[in-house]
Amino acid sequence: MNDETPDMYPHARAVHEITSRLPAAFHAFHERYLLTYREYAELQLQDERLAHRLVDQVMRDLASSWTRLMSEPAPEAAAWAILKISISEELERRGMKPALTTVAAFRRASRHTLEAARPQFAALESSLGLFTAISHLPERQFDVMVLQFVLGYTPQQIADMMGVELATVRSHRMMARTRIARELRPRNILRAEEED
Repeated sequence: MNDETPDMYPHARAVHEITSRLPAAFHAFHERYLLTYREYAELQLQDERLAHRLVDQVMRDLASSWTRLMSEPAPEAAAWAILKISISEELERRGMKPALTTVAAFRRASRHTLEAARPQFAALESSLGLFTAISHLPERQFDVMVLQFVLGYTPQQIADMMGVELATVRSHRMMARTRIARELRPRNILRAEEED
């Protein structure tokens, strides 16, 4: 089927026309961030199909406003903000809260723990405390910690994705670790006292 085929569905023709006119930079952006955006959305929404549909719509929106996005001082930061706003609106529309709390952490951590071995349940318990502490972080610190320690991205990849400097990612990570340590310290002290 070529561009001139009269029986091409109207929506397929529109998608084809939009994508054929997009610069290579959009295709590179799409290829680079699609999987990460989907993983992040799935952690928040706890629904793979919904996350995929939402991210696909975000990518379509970015494609249709690509020229405007590229005029932003930090296009990656603007795209990341659009993703986060879209997730937030979807959660609100469904009357849900972000799912990256103990439940989401349990689902992700338990899958890996069970694959490793049964003796790892102690690690799972401590991971749940960590993921709960992460869920209480301010937004930027939360994003950095989730992207690095839950989804496994490097600080440089996170900086690129969020459209910030590497030093900013490191700063958010350091502040997050300090807050998490403060939140986890009382539990560890209580646990040590219970063991005595």
